[in-house]
Amino acid sequence: MTTGLLTDHYELTMLQASLRDGTAGRASVFELFARRLPDGRRYGVVAGVGRALDAIERFRFDEDDLEFLRAHDVVDTPTLDWLADFRFTGDVWGYPEGEVYFPGSPVVVVEGSFAEAVLLETVLLSIYNHDSAIASAAARMRTSAAGRPLIEMGSRRTHEWSAVAAARAAYVAGFGATSNLEAGRTWGVPTTGTSAHSFTLLHDSERDAFVGQVESLGRGTTVLVDTYDVAEAVRTAVDVAGTGLGAVRLDSGDLVSLAAEVRQQLDSLGATDTRIIVTSDLDEFAIAALAQAPVDGYGVGTALVTGSGAPTSGFVYKLVSREGPDGRMVPVAKKSKDKASTGGRKQALRRRDDRGVATHEVIGVDVAPQDDGDDRSLLVPLVQGGERVDHSTLDDARKRLDDSLAELPPSACQLSRGEPVLPTVYEGTR
Repeated sequence: MTTGLLTDHYELTMLQASLRDGTAGRASVFELFARRLPDGRRYGVVAGVGRALDAIERFRFDEDDLEFLRAHDVVDTPTLDWLADFRFTGDVWGYPEGEVYFPGSPVVVVEGSFAEAVLLETVLLSIYNHDSAIASAAARMRTSAAGRPLIEMGSRRTHEWSAVAAARAAYVAGFGATSNLEAGRTWGVPTTGTSAHSFTLLHDSERDAFVGQVESLGRGTTVLVDTYDVAEAVRTAVDVAGTGLGAVRLDSGDLVSLAAEVRQQLDSLGATDTRIIVTSDLDEFAIAALAQAPVDGYGVGTALVTGSGAPTSGFVYKLVSREGPDGRMVPVAKKSKDKASTGGRKQALRRRDDRGVATHEVIGVDVAPQDDGDDRSLLVPLVQGGERVDHSTLDDARKRLDDSLAELPPSACQLSRGEPVLPTVYEGTR
């Protein structure tokens, strides 16, 4: 499927006007960045890079796309002719998937003609704003879980295709599995699931439901035990499956005290290896509150797929440099109140001390920031001459996030509201 129409109307009207006045071919640099992090957050996580590169590869206009534009008089015939042959031929640099970012970080740098680069604005913002918001929330949840496994279970709380992207982003940030089968097929994210309350309610008794589930899925299955009375359900589940029962799931009530009661009951019944999985509208704060409870894993839905209060990352896509009349690149920037941007093509590195702990996000404006010997360059080539050159895997992204978080100061993992854990400093002309 082409992705050319995953854009806003005004991208094409700007294209038409620039083709007409002769500025469409001017060399241009656009950058995708966030002016600030969501309120109180200490870092953000870059996600959606692989999806964005797929979208760039498919960004073209087939006959059906062109006919729609023609029938609705979106652009004129010369512009339609130009779009019919469109292929992105520029360069894209960016923070790799799984990297952390801060205010001002040039998460994506697009270099090409104005006509080519401006068309990518909406689709890139759509992907990065969504996926990075999910990954940023998921990373906080992973910190709260302190090594206990996390399952993404939010498909029923968001748009059906957003759910697939959310499962991917959560996996990048360290979740171990998803309930979403399309995410498994499309992205290779491990999938898992057993039964809901409806399966128990279907049967004439809870015992009948448990027998049916265990006979079908084996003793290692996870049984939902809070449809009726939890203590009775736990007794029945162990009686049906034996002490080898895989897990019980709690989906309501005071999870801290309930988990303690269930753990004590399971141990008294000899099911000492049976795990306790909790769900029920969890977010990073609820997970943190369960840190001392005898819980073995978490299923997270609504809070995750909505960014846990920050459903967008606040990324913008701005022209920062363009070709002048003499052929030289000229820095350009908005000066409007509260939405000012910094002109000039950016480069970025993460400054670290002699212990390897990050201290600053350093942005060079039309210059390469100076590496003092302990620093790490952040931008990598993603597309060169229109050809995709980055083929990083989700496992690469998961490892990258582990490494990136490990080099941040310990305060990065605090859930309390705070400022970005690294200040952003600029070198060169600003």
